[in-house]
Amino acid sequence: MKQVQIPVLVTMMCAALTLGGCAGAQSSANPQGVDEPLENTYWKLVTLDDQPTPVVEGQREAHIVLHSPDSSTQHSRVAGTTGCNRLMGEYHHDEHELSFNRLATTRMACPGEVATLERVFLTTLSDVSGWQIAGKTLTLTDDQGVSRAHLEAVHLY
Repeated sequence: MKQVQIPVLVTMMCAALTLGGCAGAQSSANPQGVDEPLENTYWKLVTLDDQPTPVVEGQREAHIVLHSPDSSTQHSRVAGTTGCNRLMGEYHHDEHELSFNRLATTRMACPGEVATLERVFLTTLSDVSGWQIAGKTLTLTDDQGVSRAHLEAVHLY
């Protein structure tokens, strides 16, 4: 009987160590454990002023990409779409502050709710003064610290 108990005990200990190791690996792979970088990330607009962002069939999703400054221009460029028109401009940031300047869009006519989304999104970007990233979520805040927009990191490949 004792010979049977030792292999069972060893098997149970190995299983416990294996499962404990797997549990540790899962917790370190938590997608919220690593923050996405602010720059060179595709940020899809999810909410504006705590309202879900509409997605209209046949239209691009509203998003921004904050491109790192290149050596030739020394400007930090933002590009993306408003849900209808292409968006471009400049941005400036430091550890806690973020602002958008010289924003411009193409001038295509946008249907109903997409036109409203575009107007509110552009106004929000003009009002942004702060930012915070938690995992895959970028929160843009105004000068009072009020959350104005939430964007989600999307990996294109």
